[in-house]
Amino acid sequence: MKTTLDLPDHLMRQVKQRAVQQGRPIKELVADYIRQGLHGSGALPQAARREVLEVDTEGFPLFRTDPQLKRPPIDVPTALRLEQATLMQEDCQRAGLSA
Repeated sequence: MKTTLDLPDHLMRQVKQRAVQQGRPIKELVADYIRQGLHGSGALPQAARREVLEVDTEGFPLFRTDPQLKRPPIDVPTALRLEQATLMQEDCQRAGLSA
């Protein structure tokens, strides 16, 4: 079901950044968070618990990775590429095109 939500800009930025960080579509991530809230589960998905995304005072993302993860930290060009790919995929979906 499609719906429209009016969310604060800072919250939506965090959601988009988390989706990029986890390599997941925004709608999937939001649906998981809503399910967790409805079920009263305070636990976050495994990927969200192991990596923390923060936003600094100027609005730039700060990625802090768990040293136990077996992958290198995300650099800025990679993060921007992932964000652009996510936005392009969302635009294609809204336009009814295959990504």
